[in-house]
Amino acid sequence: MRNVLTITRREARSYFVSPLGYVITAIFLFLVGYVFYPILGRFADLCLQYGNNPYYLSLLNVNEQVVRPFFGVTKFIFLLMIPALTMRLFAEEKKAGTMELLLTAPHTPFEPVDGKFLGGFAMILVLLVLAGLFPALLFWVGDPDLPPILIGFLGMALLGGAFVAIGLLASSLTENQVIAALTSFGALFVLWLISWAGARAESTVGAVLSYLSLIDHLEDFEKGIVDTTHAIYYVSVIGFSLFLTQRVLESKRWR
Repeated sequence: MRNVLTITRREARSYFVSPLGYVITAIFLFLVGYVFYPILGRFADLCLQYGNNPYYLSLLNVNEQVVRPFFGVTKFIFLLMIPALTMRLFAEEKKAGTMELLLTAPHTPFEPVDGKFLGGFAMILVLLVLAGLFPALLFWVGDPDLPPILIGFLGMALLGGAFVAIGLLASSLTENQVIAALTSFGALFVLWLISWAGARAESTVGAVLSYLSLIDHLEDFEKGIVDTTHAIYYVSVIGFSLFLTQRVLESKRWR
């Protein structure tokens, strides 16, 4: 466990001893803010428009009309940016020639994988905490329901963890960071698109595709509903991706 924490601290710190972490954080916050404020502005306009009509005003819901679209935008930004965060995790070690040292150090086969994953996941949590400042503004101007917001962020953390695990697997396959990022994005994009394919396919095939989709499992979290089925799915994706990553590294170790 100590080895895992050592690797985790090193990876988490590495994001902020180079420009990469600051650049990605700045771009992420800019994109989230760029979309959040128009969403909030439209909601404010509706409140003004129906301010004299109690019936229509009662139909307005800040959680449904601001917070849920906010999560919808954030998950798309994750799709674009997490491959850039994870591309270096193992690819950089290979290019620098430190991969063999990492794999032959005195630790269990899973510790480098777990440490790298937790380091990348820590960066995702930092981004989510910073992104939480935008919904926090709603409490100054209104009375949003807090539990659905927290549940939505829980879902985003699970989704982000799955994205990081898949990105880590992609990074273990190559020493080229650009190829790792493109491979990760391609895999995530396919797992995103099958949601649309599942909605158009026949019942059995559609149900299977919808279950495999990374996005469909987030919908209940966005509504403020905790369903352990969805949490188990994300944990399974993370576990399976980390297992495959360990097998990839193990195969390279004995070459």
